Amino acid sequence: MTGSTGTHAADRGAGSLRASRAWLWIVALGILLGFAFQGSRGLWGPDEGRYVDAALQMMDSGNYMAPAYSPAELNFSKPPLTYWVIAGSMQLFGRNVWAARLPYALAYLATLLVLFAMGRKACPDRPWLAPLVYATSVFGFLASNIISTDVLLTLAEGLAVLGFMMYAWPDSALQARRGHWLMWLGFGLAFLVKGPPGLLPLLAIIAFTALCDDWRAVGRLFAPTGLLLFLAVGFTWYALAISRYPWLLHYFIHDEVYGRIFTHMYVRHSGAFGWFLVYAPVLVFGSLPWWRGAMHAVKAAASPSSWRTWREARSVQLFLLLWFVIPFVIFCVAKSRLPLYLLPLFLPLALLVASCMAPTFDLSLRRNTLLLAAWVVVLLAIKALPAYGYGADIDDGAGARQVATAAGTDYHALIFVEKATDSYAIEEQTPWGMRLYLSKPVYGVRWMDADAAAQICSAIKAQGRSLLLVDHTITRKDLEDALVHCRASATPVGAWRKDLLFVVGI
Repeated sequence: MTGSTGTHAADRGAGSLRASRAWLWIVALGILLGFAFQGSRGLWGPDEGRYVDAALQMMDSGNYMAPAYSPAELNFSKPPLTYWVIAGSMQLFGRNVWAARLPYALAYLATLLVLFAMGRKACPDRPWLAPLVYATSVFGFLASNIISTDVLLTLAEGLAVLGFMMYAWPDSALQARRGHWLMWLGFGLAFLVKGPPGLLPLLAIIAFTALCDDWRAVGRLFAPTGLLLFLAVGFTWYALAISRYPWLLHYFIHDEVYGRIFTHMYVRHSGAFGWFLVYAPVLVFGSLPWWRGAMHAVKAAASPSSWRTWREARSVQLFLLLWFVIPFVIFCVAKSRLPLYLLPLFLPLALLVASCMAPTFDLSLRRNTLLLAAWVVVLLAIKALPAYGYGADIDDGAGARQVATAAGTDYHALIFVEKATDSYAIEEQTPWGMRLYLSKPVYGVRWMDADAAAQICSAIKAQGRSLLLVDHTITRKDLEDALVHCRASATPVGAWRKDLLFVVGI
């Protein structure tokens, strides 16, 4: 009996040592892929520049309650956590691209560790396989190197689902309680990153619990302590913002929920087959090089017998499948569709692939090790390309240098005047990221607006001497007629891409 006990203890110790080594290798991989060439490329428009610009606006104005891209106009299209994180990093490490990207490298690393913890539940023999799949899949790697809301959303949703897995498959009563709290903390953070879309995994949690347990178990998910934590983290900012700006409640419900799901107001691949054109390439090419595991996962998911077996066993795999399928269907039905929306779904995909490959995948084989090492080199090469000029046409840093060469820097603000089709288009067309490089606020004015002249004049009065970057289809006479409203004079100083440059002052 003593010898048997000693053998089991030795096995547990060896298993713990192997897990610790695997954990360290995942950390090393995350640091390598997440931090290599950090800050080597400029901010890519429109999204990266827009998020960094909003963080700079918060820092310059001191108003961390209300997001804004310019001093003239608030923008609540996203909750503020993304801007807060970027602003906090730049406060600590300076106003530079490296600091702006630092939270995303850390979020990428943290996501891998969350997947490792999930892997202990989904494929306990190889908990490192799921984070390895996610870290080296094309889409997971590339998307995590882009400044966006979706990278932070993926981490927050991952924390929430990890909490549920600790709660649903606990090693102890204490782990179950902690898992319940972590689940609602994660959902609170997700709601503060992106609002209602952050709660999509909750639908899978409810569906799984109803299928495998009962509706009373669903009710226990919503225990008061967890809900209070969720409300404190996720809703405090919303309550404060709505109390300060009462019109926000209608905006959030009508524009950000109803408009994105049921209307074409954001013109984001909203056609009948838009979902296929956007999401099919992401799933097919984004899962490279793990196609074999992905195909095994699809085959298992398509089998009714697998569903029955998983349901009877209350299997983690059934939950992972629901976690992928339910949000994916909602993304397909919604009228607003963008590739990055799928990034959180690469978490259950990585876990499903790992579960299917775990029985046969052996990283100790020299061939597998060499192939993986070669693939990591390919990923690093892809990340290094922008440092050598790739993507310069959407690089706000390159654009800022060109503007400075053409017009100098003797002005206090940049005012872009564009013939945009709608207010959303002006957000997409304005290179907001130039603010980081030129240290000057950026305004975007839609020429077709009835109050365009008033917007231009208001910006000039607020900032003084400014640089106007005017759509080349707008005649100089029309511009001068607009400037009459504020008695401003415009001096042409050249051109930049398709914009005419004028230095204006009152």
